[in-house]
Amino acid sequence: MTGDASGGGAGGETGGHEIGRTLLPETVKHYLETIFYIEHEGERVRPGRIAEWMGLTAPTVSITLRRLRESGWIEVASDRTVKLSSKGETLAQGVVRVHRLLERWLTDVLGFDWAAADEHAQAIAPSISDAVAERLDAHLGFPTTCPHGNVIPGRTVPYGPLRALSDLPPGASGRVCRISEVAEHDAPELLQQLDRLGLVMGVDVKVTTAGADASTITVEVDGHDAALGTSMARFIWIAPSSPAA
Repeated sequence: MTGDASGGGAGGETGGHEIGRTLLPETVKHYLETIFYIEHEGERVRPGRIAEWMGLTAPTVSITLRRLRESGWIEVASDRTVKLSSKGETLAQGVVRVHRLLERWLTDVLGFDWAAADEHAQAIAPSISDAVAERLDAHLGFPTTCPHGNVIPGRTVPYGPLRALSDLPPGASGRVCRISEVAEHDAPELLQQLDRLGLVMGVDVKVTTAGADASTITVEVDGHDAALGTSMARFIWIAPSSPAA
């Protein structure tokens, strides 16, 4: 997940982003990682969404996207939709792979919670070499996903078709398999709430009730009821296991 890339310094928002007309390597990686996350959540990638995600102004993003396109990292359609080029996808996958391996290590080995692991992974990732990433991958037993169930690039998806928890009717049941990367970025407090409710990877849940105003949903998890807003439930992806689903 990407953090703030505001640049800072005397040069303002673009400070730290460029040397002349050449983009810094970390800026390239940051933008490509952001585009990867948005694209893989099924959203259309537009400059405005990138600016919102990265906490930058639209002009700054537009200038950087133009230079990324000129350098062959991205493609921009006539409607301004952005997609990664072949080489952009390759670099983005490498960046995301390191981040998700670090999250796995930070949670599984060092015991950090989801939210803290993501924050620390973002800070550590730029200093991780390919050799270190390979050793870390092997040390962890070649995991297929990050702690939130998002697949590590290059690995086979370990689950079948998923449905958002918010879309399941009362009586439906299934297993929690993934927490949206968008939630991790846009609502980090959700990760802490889900941890408190026991809504973690691999747990079985059953929808018991949906609010009359469709703003809340109650699920049974580990023998107790947990209530959460449907706006949050849409970030939780379930492998359905009952006909009602």
